[in-house]
Amino acid sequence: MSIAYAPDNIFAKILRGELPCHKIYEDDTALAFLDIMPRADGHTLVISKAPARNLLDIAPADLSAMMPAVQKVARAVKEGMQAEGLLVDQFNESVSGQTIFHLHFHILPRWSGVELRPHAGIMAKPEILAAHAEKIKAALAQS
Repeated sequence: MSIAYAPDNIFAKILRGELPCHKIYEDDTALAFLDIMPRADGHTLVISKAPARNLLDIAPADLSAMMPAVQKVARAVKEGMQAEGLLVDQFNESVSGQTIFHLHFHILPRWSGVELRPHAGIMAKPEILAAHAEKIKAALAQS
């Protein structure tokens, strides 16, 4: 059973400019911005511009087109946040942990000895998010 994409989800509103975000990157296929409830400093979301609920619903051509943006942003997050590694998460349906039904990838910088914060935990201060966004954007500019 397929559930229809809901164009009133929070990420669709961000894409339309109806809600603000700490933008990292944008191209014809994807938009990347910081998660406002980060599980790690620099936690970045890369969302599809194609209207798809998740990985199971997106047209293969749209998925293929957005993956270079996921990789580009991931490299910049690792470099900009001086991370030792990255965790890339992508959830499909509620049972897996998906809470916003618009295809998106979580890019979480990782460091030894630093635990992830809880999913949908505490909202970060805007000035901290802005500082992290600048570090990642600076890494993007150098790539």
